[in-house]
Amino acid sequence: MSTLVPCIIAGGAGTRLWPVSREAMPKPFMCLPDGQSLLQKTFARATGLRDVGPLLTVTNREVFFRTLDDYRAQCMDGIELDFILEPFGRNTAPAIAAAALQIARRYGGNTQLLVLPADHLITDIAAFGRAVDNARKLADEGWLVTFGILPTRAEIGFGYIEKGQKLNQDGFEVAQFVEKPDAKTAQGYLDGGLHLWNSGMFCMRADSVLQEFRAHAPLVLDAVTHCLDHSQMFEGKQQRHLELDSQSFALVPDISIDYAVMERSQKVAVVPCQLGWSDIGSWQAVRELTPADANGNQCTGENVLHDVHNCYIDSPKRLVGGVGLNDLIIIDTPDALLVADARRSQDVRHIARTLRLQGHDAYRLHRTVTRPWGTYTVLEEGPGFKIKRIVVKPGAALSLQVHQRRSEHWIVVSGRAEVNNDGLDFTLETNESTFIKPGSPHRLGNTGEADLVMIEVQSGEYVGEDDIVRLTDIYGRAPV
Repeated sequence: MSTLVPCIIAGGAGTRLWPVSREAMPKPFMCLPDGQSLLQKTFARATGLRDVGPLLTVTNREVFFRTLDDYRAQCMDGIELDFILEPFGRNTAPAIAAAALQIARRYGGNTQLLVLPADHLITDIAAFGRAVDNARKLADEGWLVTFGILPTRAEIGFGYIEKGQKLNQDGFEVAQFVEKPDAKTAQGYLDGGLHLWNSGMFCMRADSVLQEFRAHAPLVLDAVTHCLDHSQMFEGKQQRHLELDSQSFALVPDISIDYAVMERSQKVAVVPCQLGWSDIGSWQAVRELTPADANGNQCTGENVLHDVHNCYIDSPKRLVGGVGLNDLIIIDTPDALLVADARRSQDVRHIARTLRLQGHDAYRLHRTVTRPWGTYTVLEEGPGFKIKRIVVKPGAALSLQVHQRRSEHWIVVSGRAEVNNDGLDFTLETNESTFIKPGSPHRLGNTGEADLVMIEVQSGEYVGEDDIVRLTDIYGRAPV
């Protein structure tokens, strides 16, 4: 059997899981009750398969370093990492086309591609391994194989796959893909036994899926091929990444793999399986991961409740008091609070979409923002000022940069800071500080063995994050 390359697709903003999931920290990075993120669980699931080759991840350029951090927290002995970095989202068809082209060029067209969304949960790992083995047999015969989840309820939030002719003891030809049904239709699907939930996972040879792209979505394939030919590859220790060219990627059609290929192809098969699968698509799905107390409540953090029933309360940093509540979802973060009817958890996406249309920061960012060098947390801000807590990892450094419309005052809380301020290099110890004038080039680094913690006070007519010009950067974020 040919080589298997797992491909993790990490896209989307997870709008139904706002305010925890945001554009700059999307759903795959959400930690579950056991402390692992969905992305880490997907990584472990993929790399734990038998006879697996390198791991390919298609993700947004902005979360590349956070993705590496999540992977490095796992066991990575001998695992080779490939990345395709998108400048912005273009749906699943371009992502899978890029992955198939890259794999065919590097490892050969007969290499099998296992496409795994980064934000799904699978609890039966043994069943997952068996399903992949079954799918690989059909993929070697040229089928594009999808994984159909045996439905356990009349679900209206998922797309469905209708089984057709039986191909072998483990797989069926796909008769058709079905959009999300109404409640009556979903119940009919459950009773009839011919329909499966569409998991969005696929197994296929690279040359097979590229052939179906040529037949059914040539515009997508041609545009992605052109983009890859104009993109730049960077190679590092144990990992390499291809940064897709922004101008040519903007010309790629925005379309899902189902619409572009799967619903049109005559070479699609499905392997029915029961994996303990969930797409973690809403707060209702998240709450089902935690056992309820005697009153039907699932709570994280400190709380005092009186006559409260069937509520999900997630407030890890603030005390919550509740009186006379029923069937509510309450999610508290440092800068945003969600209160929702538990029966309408799917509608949380409307809040996120409104914030996006308003250009509100609460759609994109948390108070704590991850950067390649560490994190910053906005402690306080108002007209003309902003106060941040900055944590720089050992061996890391911010870019050499300039701000035109603000000054900055740095104070070391702990650790030792290596500073360049307007051409002068010096060291700051704990309780020491420096002032940076507008227009002065400056850089902050940490050459120590422990985290460097700083307080930064910004002052000026404008303190937005886009008032930054990077001159040089060890993470490749400065203009070439």
